[in-house]
Amino acid sequence: MVLKHKFNQQVEQVAISDIRQFDIDVSGIPEIIKLTLGEPDFNTPDHVKQAAVDAINDDRSHYTPNPGIPALRKAAADYYNSKYHLDYQAKQVITTIGATEGIAVSLQTILNPDDVVLVPTPVFPIYIPITQINHGKCITIDTSDDDFILTPEKLRATIKANQDKNIKTLVLVYPSNPTGVTYSREQLKELSKVIKESGMWVLCDEIYAELSYNNETHTSLAEFLPDQVLLVSGLSKSHAMTGWRAGFLMGPSDFIEQAIKTHQYLVTAPTNNVQYAALEALTNGQADSEPMKAAYIKRRDFLCHELEECGFDVASPDGAFYLFAKIPTKFGTDSWKFVRQLAKKARVALIPGASFGPGGEGYVRISYAASLDDLKTAAQRIKEYVINN
Repeated sequence: MVLKHKFNQQVEQVAISDIRQFDIDVSGIPEIIKLTLGEPDFNTPDHVKQAAVDAINDDRSHYTPNPGIPALRKAAADYYNSKYHLDYQAKQVITTIGATEGIAVSLQTILNPDDVVLVPTPVFPIYIPITQINHGKCITIDTSDDDFILTPEKLRATIKANQDKNIKTLVLVYPSNPTGVTYSREQLKELSKVIKESGMWVLCDEIYAELSYNNETHTSLAEFLPDQVLLVSGLSKSHAMTGWRAGFLMGPSDFIEQAIKTHQYLVTAPTNNVQYAALEALTNGQADSEPMKAAYIKRRDFLCHELEECGFDVASPDGAFYLFAKIPTKFGTDSWKFVRQLAKKARVALIPGASFGPGGEGYVRISYAASLDDLKTAAQRIKEYVINN
């Protein structure tokens, strides 16, 4: 017997991440320096690790409530409220398996077939396949002509041009992966006016919020639009906890009531001992990101100088730990060709801008979540490649 319609057609149409695949492909090159993935080179703070050890020794190995232990939900609400002038209660927080699950839960909870998600690009591509798997449609908005910022004018024009479609949500990622660009408080205020009148949700991915480097602290759009923002955050970047998968989803109470169902049937509940590590990070590790932040600023400034010196134009890197650099003119605009040749001849691996959607071609993304020694070696190799080719 031959099975008919074996697989979900939406899943079949989604490709494996080319970013991950390229990272795997170049790993076999001897002495390659990979500036590819968003993986902090710092270790999780000792007091956070110890909290997980203590939880294991205390037999914290059973199911917890679906949305997470109450103490952690309260700690997350208190933490983000105090840092970003928000007003969440514990019941408005779901503890997720990293920010990725928060994104998936949000979109699965709100999308009906053919609902539209607006995605400003260049952007880390995760939001598009998750939308497609949930039978939604994406409309991308190229922001490259506006310094990689979504302007109110461009958002309003996009909404007007698609008024015959059911626009359900806007994705907003800041500080941005891949550009490192973030939004000022004033820019968010102006953008919020258009969003409010549109009546749509906004999925705000603010996982890099604590790695903001401009003169003002990070502003969350949830401060202005608490009833429309679905806020995704977590500890992967701020506390070097990528492998722990500790994230948080916050939003208005009516959304959270529905999202808990989605979360429950995806994962049942978060990992028990990880929640106690996260609780320690939020209650006693408010300043844990500061040493990392200082190191990232130093690395960013070094790499910006080196790249600009050999002909790259770099987008304003105000946050996260990425540079989005325009390839020197003599190499053309084929970013895949450039990164493949650079990996082969210079033993430095970068991610092509084409992987991040419209507006990304002709650029490369460079992660400076690597040691300064590796960055110095990589910069020297890139310089030699640019000069000699």
